[in-house]
Formats: sequence, structure tokens, C-alpha cells
Amino acid sequence: MAIDYRKRPRIDYRKAAAAPVAPAISLEKVSARAPGLVSLYKTAAASLAEHRVEGQRAAVYLVLDRSGSMRPYYRDGSVQHLAEQALALAAHFDDDGVVPVVFFSTDVDGTAEISLDAYRDRINPLHESLGHMGRTNYHVAMQAVIDHYQACGSRDPAFVVFQTDGSPTSKAAAEHVLCTAARLPIFWQFVGFGEDEFRFLRRLDELPVPARRVVDNAGFFAAGRSPRTVSDKELYDRLLTEFPAWLSAARDADVVGG
Repeated sequence: MAIDYRKRPRIDYRKAAAAPVAPAISLEKVSARAPGLVSLYKTAAASLAEHRVEGQRAAVYLVLDRSGSMRPYYRDGSVQHLAEQALALAAHFDDDGVVPVVFFSTDVDGTAEISLDAYRDRINPLHESLGHMGRTNYHVAMQAVIDHYQACGSRDPAFVVFQTDGSPTSKAAAEHVLCTAARLPIFWQFVGFGEDEFRFLRRLDELPVPARRVVDNAGFFAAGRSPRTVSDKELYDRLLTEFPAWLSAARDADVVGG
């Protein structure tokens, strides 16, 4: 999936329709197309109901860190598992059954897609095809998501699962992009892998409103040194903790329609 960086007309997101009640893709269709995701799909459904966002529509993105320290998490399947968790959540949010994936390190290393029809053992081959693992620059990956989202013309908000294992090389650039993007219907859920204290991500999560950004458009949680040991239920609960409050605030601020 190539990202198209050409300038596009400004999109009016205020005309989005009210969210329907049913999931975007039914359990029956998930069972037929991706039986290996059924358990994750059901677990995600329970968390969506608990957080009162069942039936919400959103374009789901997955952003994956390829800095050198990430090697163990690709090797042990942690990144692949997060991709499957994101895809199962996306089946509730988006009826195309596809999640765009952005791999980043110093720059955007590559882009791809996972889907209900192509997700098994997909992440590592993609990662390995991208060559050198560099430093950690959040802002290039964030801008790639923004550009793709604006180009695709979605009328639904975006939910971005942004995985990393450390602070960015350019903290100022990451803060700038996050604050600027607060006026867009994009929610950024950062997920930390590893033993880092993630002081910068905790600071991003707490940037003041409205002094720095029009709404609080980000959440963060640390999955620890063994992300695979975090239960699927906890993972979904943590992903969805701040999303409902953002939806409400973004609607009040006319960032999200309906």
C-alpha cells in the first residue's frame, strides 16, 4: 500500500452519519473469513460494550516501531499478536476488514495492509523485507497516517494503534504533530513495549487542553517487557479507556461530526 502525498481538497468531517448499533462486520463473516480471530473479536466486543462505544465506526490504523531495540518483539511474536488484536478490533469499527500498517524507524520504512483474508504470519516477513532498522521518529509515522487518512476521504474518525518501545529522537516534532492533529478526527492510542519508563509518552498523554491542543487526542499504556502476557481483555480495555472521552470532546469541539 503506497501512501499518496499529493495535496487533496479539504474534507468536511462534520457531515458524518450517526454511528449504527451493529458491528461493522458480523461474527458470522469473521468466522467464515478469519476463524483464528473469533476469540479476539468476541473479547473486543465485550470491551466495546463496557466502554459504551459498540457500534461506533472508525478507520483503524496500526503503526509499528522498527528501531533496532524492537528486534526481540518481532522475533517472539509480540508484534504479530498486536496486529491480530488490532485487526479484530477493526472488524467492529470498519466494514472493509483491512488495517493499513505503517512501519517506521528513522523514517517511514514501509507501508502495507493486513486484512481478514491475509493476516497470519504476515508481520515478520513484511518487517524483514524492509532492511535496516534505524532510530525512532514518531512524527514521520504520524504524518504518514494523517496524509493517508486525509487522502482516503473517510467520513468516520480514525483510531490509531501506535506501538513503540522508547522515546522519539525528535520530541519537539512529535509534540508538534500531535498538537496540530488535535483538530483532525484522529485518536492516537500509544502502546509501549519494553522496560522504558516512557516519560515522554506520559507527557504527550497529559499535554494541556486547550493551551496546547483543542482536545485530548491521545492515550497511552505500557504493555511491559512481555507484551504477550497482557490478556486480550486487558489490552482492549486499555486501548479503549480514553477513546470514548475523546469522541465526546471531539464532537463538542466540532472535530468529529454527529
